[in-house]
Amino acid sequence: MRKVRPVKIGGLTLDGEHIYIQSMLNVPASDIEGSVRQAEELEKAGCEIVRAAVPDMAAVALIPAIKEKISIPLVADIHFDYRLALAAADAGIDKIRINPGNIGDMDRVRAVVKKCTEKKIPIRIGVNGGSLEKDILAKYGRPCADALVESAMGHVKILEQCDFGDIVISIKSSDVSTMIQAYRKLSQECSYPLHLGVTEAGTERMGIIKSAIGIGSLLTDGIGETIRVSLTDEPVKEVYAAKDILKAIGRGRGVQIVSCPTCGRTKIDLIGLAKKVEEVTKDIDKDIKVAVMGCVVNGIGEAGEADIGIAGGDGRAVIFSKGKKLFTVSEDKALEALVGEIDKL
Repeated sequence: MRKVRPVKIGGLTLDGEHIYIQSMLNVPASDIEGSVRQAEELEKAGCEIVRAAVPDMAAVALIPAIKEKISIPLVADIHFDYRLALAAADAGIDKIRINPGNIGDMDRVRAVVKKCTEKKIPIRIGVNGGSLEKDILAKYGRPCADALVESAMGHVKILEQCDFGDIVISIKSSDVSTMIQAYRKLSQECSYPLHLGVTEAGTERMGIIKSAIGIGSLLTDGIGETIRVSLTDEPVKEVYAAKDILKAIGRGRGVQIVSCPTCGRTKIDLIGLAKKVEEVTKDIDKDIKVAVMGCVVNGIGEAGEADIGIAGGDGRAVIFSKGKKLFTVSEDKALEALVGEIDKL
């Protein structure tokens, strides 16, 4: 397991003991009411850290408005203008995402570091394959893993020269293989917490697939303290996708569903039933495994480790637990019966 230098963000600590789920607001920064509403929706869905773009001084007003309504840490996403970082810190932000190499001379860097030190605010360095420094691109010819790591460590060095160590790093790429290679290399070069993500991953279907491969691979290697699934869609979907990735590798809370792909023996609408079970259990905060199986003959045995499950028959369904049959119900009562047993757990 990688040894991580702990960094506090609000009431949370990035130390590898828990993988924190992030997302980012996507309403216009000028829409304070809409931003607050979306932040509340994200927290309700299970988001543990929320980020908001702060493109100008007017957007700083988002910070107190959002923090008044949510209990999870809020991150300000800032590019180039160090004055926005200072204003965000004074407004009560919990973390600042800014690259010190892009904000001007060392006097500006020191001003941001001084403020963040006083306010106990960490800084996330965020390197992106699409916005690498020209000299690094010229050196490597493309945004490869080595280029991403060199860029990130260059920004880290600037902060370290100012005796600042409350640093989180992300080195995102839209290419999954590059992203994985870069984070693996970076994890060997520093002990700072790492924020994982595949940037510009795409719309929901491909975005989730790319993120599951990239983020999941690294997490199973013991790399990563916080994650964001970037989707061209509603941010709430990012949160649910992140939760599913964590559950798939045994690091998340909530209901884990196992279901069979169906075959010619299936005599109930298993696909429809499985989708309904997924929907009604998505917000249940119980660490349980729920099985939705199409065949009574093999289903109970195949899903014998499930805490509760359902196996379809000819217009009927068997409710079972840990491989043992509990009772039989008609197909139209199957979902209700299953949810009732889940409530008892």
